[in-house]
Order: sequence, then C-alpha cells, then structure tokens
Amino acid sequence: MARPRTPLLSRERIVTAALQLVDAEGLDALSTRRLATGLSVSGPSLYNHFATKDELLDAVVDSVMGEVDLSMFADAAAPWPQALRDWARSYRAALAAHPNIVPVLAQGPGRRPNALRLADAVFGCLVEAGWPRGQATRIGALMRYFVTGSALASFAAGFPEDAGLYDAADYPHLGEAHRLAEHRGAIDEGAFETGLEALLDGLALRYERTVPGAHQGERAVKAGRSEGSTGS
Repeated sequence: MARPRTPLLSRERIVTAALQLVDAEGLDALSTRRLATGLSVSGPSLYNHFATKDELLDAVVDSVMGEVDLSMFADAAAPWPQALRDWARSYRAALAAHPNIVPVLAQGPGRRPNALRLADAVFGCLVEAGWPRGQATRIGALMRYFVTGSALASFAAGFPEDAGLYDAADYPHLGEAHRLAEHRGAIDEGAFETGLEALLDGLALRYERTVPGAHQGERAVKAGRSEGSTGS
C-alpha cells in the first residue's frame, strides 16, 4: 500500500502554517526550524519560497490584511463616514483574530500588497469625498492608529481580579475594578465603539469646515436616495 503523499510545499501552505504557529505561541516561536518540523520538510526547502524570515513574516502579516473587508469602498453611494465605520470594524475583527501579529502590523504597510490595497482604498474614499489629500493622509493614519491600538491589548484584562488590591484610601474610585476582567469582552468592544463614533463625529465636524459645499453634497446624496426609493 502506497504511503500518503505529503502535500506539495507552496507559499500559501507555508504562510498558513506560520500564521497558525504565531497565533498559538507568539512571534518569538516563529523560526525556520519550528516551521519546517511542523510542515514535515527540511529547513532549506523553505528558502525556495522565502529568502529570509522577514520576507516570510511580511507574507504572514499581509495574509491577515487580506481578511479585512474593503467592499464598502466600492460602493460609490456610501457616505465616507459609514464606509470608514464598516471598514474599521472589519479591520479590528481581523486583528482580534490574530492579536500576536499586531505589533508587526503596526509598523506600516511596507511592501505588502494587501496592506497597500487597504491604504489605497481608505485614501481614495476620503479624496473622492472631497477631503484635501494631505488631510486624507492624516485621517488614514489616524484610523490605523486607533484600530491597531485597540487591538494591542485588553484594557479590562489589565486590572487584577483581586479586590484587596484596590484600597479605598489609595484608589477611591476603583472599588469595582476587580470585576472588570470578567467583563472584558463587553468593555473592550464598548470602548472601541465609543471611540470610533467619537472619532467619526469629530471628523464630520471638521469635514463641514474643510470641504466646500459639504452640506449641499450631503443633501444631494439624500435626495438621490429618496428618489431611488420611490422608483422615479
């Protein structure tokens, strides 16, 4: 009986295995030796696909960026705040699924195709909405800072579940802090949503002051949608 064939080594297979390793054990666990062992191949065979560990890590990070939904930017009728809102939520979900990769991702898009497509989509959405190019660049950076920062760690989990730690004499307002960790999901998600809405509200006010005809443009979009809904 013939032995089962080992699947052919490919860039996709290597990246998938590397991401699984990073997800399970962190960035420090990623090495040629560990990866080759997990794939049942020799270490040198990996270099036929990736010349260096940094090149492999770039591909792993870019695969995570490929999980971010960009379809909202293809809808020309979608208001820019809603497009940014939907994108930010998808972006955060991808990072939350792979938190160990966030420190590398936070360094910028580099030469990663999916990351560059993401930057292009966000910038294009803002420029097409009328934002000056310089402002659009800064807003894109701001959104990335906010989303990646929200995924770096859990605020709620940073408080030990030790009621005795929060002495009222030293911390008069932290009497319930030991309960935060058990509600980390709701707290961290709520903090992200609160921050996202506050950020977009602030940008909307700046948009009205910065972009000529912003109010008229918004009215035209609403009128167009109303006409479309009546079939006229």
